[in-house]
Parts: sequence; C-alpha cells; structure tokens
Amino acid sequence: MPVPVESEVPPEIIDNSPDEQPAISINEDTSGFQQRYILKEVLGRGACSVVKRCVEKRTQKEFAVKIVDLTTENATEADATEVYTATKNEIAILRLLAGHPHITELHDVFESATFIFLVFELCRKGELFDHMNQVVTLSEKRTRKIMQQLLQVVDFMHKRNVVHRDLKPENILLDDQLNIKVTDFGFAAIIPEGETGGFRDLCGTPGYLAPEVLKVSMYQGQSPYGKEVDLWACGVIMYTLLAGYPPFWHRRQMMMLRLIMEGQYSFSAPEWEDVSEGPKDVIRQLLVVDPAARMTAEQALAHSFFQIGTFVLQTISPRRRMRRTMLMVRCAVRIHRQLVVKPQTKIPLSQIQRDPYRQRVIRKAIDAAAFKIYGHWVRRDEEQNRAAMFQNSVKLEMKLLVKPAL
Repeated sequence: MPVPVESEVPPEIIDNSPDEQPAISINEDTSGFQQRYILKEVLGRGACSVVKRCVEKRTQKEFAVKIVDLTTENATEADATEVYTATKNEIAILRLLAGHPHITELHDVFESATFIFLVFELCRKGELFDHMNQVVTLSEKRTRKIMQQLLQVVDFMHKRNVVHRDLKPENILLDDQLNIKVTDFGFAAIIPEGETGGFRDLCGTPGYLAPEVLKVSMYQGQSPYGKEVDLWACGVIMYTLLAGYPPFWHRRQMMMLRLIMEGQYSFSAPEWEDVSEGPKDVIRQLLVVDPAARMTAEQALAHSFFQIGTFVLQTISPRRRMRRTMLMVRCAVRIHRQLVVKPQTKIPLSQIQRDPYRQRVIRKAIDAAAFKIYGHWVRRDEEQNRAAMFQNSVKLEMKLLVKPAL
C-alpha cells in the first residue's frame, strides 16, 4: 500500500475554479486547496493517508483534512487504483449520508493526479478510543448517551442501504460537548435496492468482526453477510464502554476468532457487579451469533434502557415539578451524607487478602495506579483481563522453581 504523506502539499498549480463553491466540490488541481486552506500539525496517520489540522483562510475556521496519497512509488498500479476507488466510494457515501448530526461532515473535496484532499469538520476531543484510555470505563448514563447516538447513526445508515463494516472506538470522534461523530467510511458499502446484503469480502478489525464475516471467509457454502454486522460491532463497543475491556479476547488470535464465532462471553467479572440488568440485556440481544435473530438498530433504540428520562417535563404541572425537584435535592443530600459525611465501612482484612480486586474501593485504586504503568488494554498487543493481574494464587511454573525446605 502507498506510504502516508510525510511532506506538505505538492507545488501549486494555477487555480481556474471560481471563488464561490458549493459545500462539497471537486477541484481538478491541488492549488484549489492551497489557496483556500493553511495546513497545520498532523492529527493522525493511516496506511495511505495522513490527517492534518487546517485553517480556512477566508473564515479562519479550523477543519481536519485527510490527504490520500495516490502515488505508486512504493506500491503497484493496482494498489493505487484500489485506493483511488475506495476514496471515491467513501466520498459518495458521505454525500449520501450528509446532514446527520452524528456523522462527520464532509466540508470540501479537492483532487489532483497524486493527492485527494477530504476536508472534514474538526472534532477537538479526538477519538472515543483515546477517551477510553483516560477514563477506562463509562457510567451507564454516559454509555446510554453514546450508544443511543451510535444506534441512531446505524439506523440512519441502514435505512439508506449503507453498511459501515468497521465500527469501533477509533472510528468514533467526540466534539466539544462529547457528542459522537462516526467517521472513516473507507470500508462502507451500499447495498443494492431490494437486497439484504450479499457481501463476502473480509474487512474490518478482528475484535469487532461479526461471526458471519469470519464464517464466510473461512468456510465454503456460507451465506453472505449484510447490515447486521454493524449491530454486532455496537454490542462489542457497548460491552467495552461498560467493562473497560473487550468481550472476546485471547492471546492467540485464532482462539479469539473461535470465541467470536461461538459467541462466548460473560458478565462474571467484578466490573459487572455494579452494572444493572438493562444494558446487559441490550448487549445480549446485540451479540447474537445468528444475524437473523440479532436486534436491529430500531429495536435497540426502543429498548427500555434507552427510554429512561425521555418523558416531557412540559406535561407535568408546576406544583408537581417543584415537588419532584425538592425530593431530588433531599435524595442528593442523603446520598452525600452517606458517602462523604458518614464514616466508610471497614473491609475485613481476610476479604482483602482473599480477593482484593472484588472490593470496589480497592479495585478503583488499583485501576487508577496500574493503568499509569501498563496502559489501557487497547494499546497493548497482548491484552488480558485486569483482574488476572492481581490474583494472589501462585503460578504453577513458580511452584516448580521453589525448592522444598530441608
């Protein structure tokens, strides 16, 4: 594949395009971009592209530009053609999905013989991936907001016969209000009208691949997959947001893929003791091996977990609203007294020695300290359940090294 762009934009070419252009335009020369934007620092890199911050000269607004390298210096002609076709496909899909508040807006497009410039809105809070590295896990309330927005995007795409095929925290950006923006439609595809899918190519990220994607690439005679793969990815993302680690993991990738195809995951870890039944039920209906039995985005949004707090206050009389407010304040004061003013209940030493990670207070302290040393699970090549890092049992290989006392 072509290498990422290391240098600034190529030398200018005379721009013959008009000054006023529509929101999305394609310019046949590179200077169209240079005359309108100033490139800044690098925000990220891909296999054949680099993303930089840029400033529009006329308005001084900041954007993110994805610079796709079409050169064939370190790649074959077929690779360059594939990159060009994929970029054109991404532009077409972004145009089809334009206007949704939780999909990154394509502001402008410029094209030359060697580069394509895709100018997007700038999301200052970065990736959900990096946000998870900082906070490790999210509360049910925060997870509800993120997943509700993500499922709205999936429902919007599927009703327009678009399947993303690579949903993951790295492809979800956050704006200043921590609302999500789904991005990177490089693997996205349009389903022909009247069909349900028909895809057989293997694409995406291993930990988020649906079982039907793996089966169709590993076994003959398997039915092609369709839109349901995005719902499986939503289940994996939701599990990860609440637990801080993925539902399917093994040091050996083939074993991990087997766990995915068999749908083997659990809520038995200590992290799930504080999670209610609502989000667990949503995950169970999303992580279903049979795509025909998997919950759709519309069905997921109708789940009771996403209906909490959706009543309209205008229908409540001012007297009842004041009464509810007073009760909420009294409840908050009592919780504050219980957690802050009242002395904390002491944990018996025997429980700490037996299983320290099961105690919530100690678990929070362990996570806060350990992640500063080891980093979050998604940044490691060989992840593992955090609880395993703090088990007190002696490993078998260590027992063999200990010499018996004389």
